[in-house]
Amino acid sequence: MVRRASVLVVDDDAAIRRTLSRILEKEGYLVEAVESGGKAVEVSAERFFNVALIDIRLPDMEGTELLEKLKRTEPKMVKIIVTGYPSLKNAVEAVNKGADGYVLKPFDAGELLAMIEEHLKRQRETMKYSDEKVAEYIETRVREVELEKQKHRVH
Repeated sequence: MVRRASVLVVDDDAAIRRTLSRILEKEGYLVEAVESGGKAVEVSAERFFNVALIDIRLPDMEGTELLEKLKRTEPKMVKIIVTGYPSLKNAVEAVNKGADGYVLKPFDAGELLAMIEEHLKRQRETMKYSDEKVAEYIETRVREVELEKQKHRVH
């Protein structure tokens, strides 16, 4: 069974949360939508999200502040800023604080979905590579331990 990717939507606008949730759920994603940065931190501490779509302006903190908090708690999570207030300053700050993408409202659903899928593909490749490296390390370590045991039996 293929594990469905999970997306955290963080936006204080209920209509945006509903719209994004519907679009993402229709595509098969598991979606949790919250209205504040504090709530996003809370739910991300309870479960893993592959992707977070974060509004730049939230009632309790800036989206860029949330980027940093989520980066500390879940570094592998893809974080995409969604904003109706585009500026070069916001874009640069978002990227410097860990955003993997930057989308303008009103957004094109197809473009947003393509961006999410591209990031998820990279995330899966990175995780697969990490899993392979861990397995390789364990196999090597097991061989080393077995050789050490054999040396001790001989002496």
